[in-house]
Amino acid sequence: MADGLLLLIFLLVSFSFVAGVTSRNITIENKCDYSVWPGTYSTNGPSLSTTGFLLRKGEARVINVPSSWRGRFWGRSLCSTNSTGGFSCVTGDCRSGNIECSGASSTPPTTLVELSLDTFNGQDFYDVSVVDGYNLPVIIVPQHPKRGQSCISVGCVVNLNKSCPRELKVGGDQPVACMSACQAFNSSIFCCTNSTEKCQATLYSQNFKRECPLAYSYALDDQTMLFTCANSPNYVVTFCPSTIPNATK
Repeated sequence: MADGLLLLIFLLVSFSFVAGVTSRNITIENKCDYSVWPGTYSTNGPSLSTTGFLLRKGEARVINVPSSWRGRFWGRSLCSTNSTGGFSCVTGDCRSGNIECSGASSTPPTTLVELSLDTFNGQDFYDVSVVDGYNLPVIIVPQHPKRGQSCISVGCVVNLNKSCPRELKVGGDQPVACMSACQAFNSSIFCCTNSTEKCQATLYSQNFKRECPLAYSYALDDQTMLFTCANSPNYVVTFCPSTIPNATK
């Protein structure tokens, strides 16, 4: 009898533990005509099972993340390994010397996908940001949101390198990335570091906004560019999408 009771308690406790631990799936897919090395960075909690990996053209990978995870994803391009085994990328490099970023974040200019899960009243907050500049087109798409929710697909699908002002281009006449004005000029006007002045959009951030209206373009752009979704959807992050689709029903 005692053994049976102990077994029942064990099963109940085990069930409660499992039921209380939930997670999400983030699918990362590469639709570029070239390889991309996605990176992941956790701003809340431990690092994910991978912090950097290779996706060849047409490949995808599913990453399991904790239900209350906060962090970012980005893509690295033009990566290679040197004769001594050191790994580096021309854009988006995390300077770890390896494919895994191991707790290091991206080096601007980089297009960022920012995600905060279950942040307030079960709401997820997410955006695609070009505040730190741009290197690759990318979108994030909530999967199977309930009807009536404000879950929309957002991102930047155009090649901003083509319309990048000359003074912000990385790579000269064949640019591989576009710096933010803050990175290029290190001025409080562009970096929004002067607390006595209200941060405003500049001609440079307005150019980004015009090309990518559903991307976060400057430091205080959150009134219109920070999106929410509830009821624990999964997400798909796509590099080089052809369009921004409606959220999957």
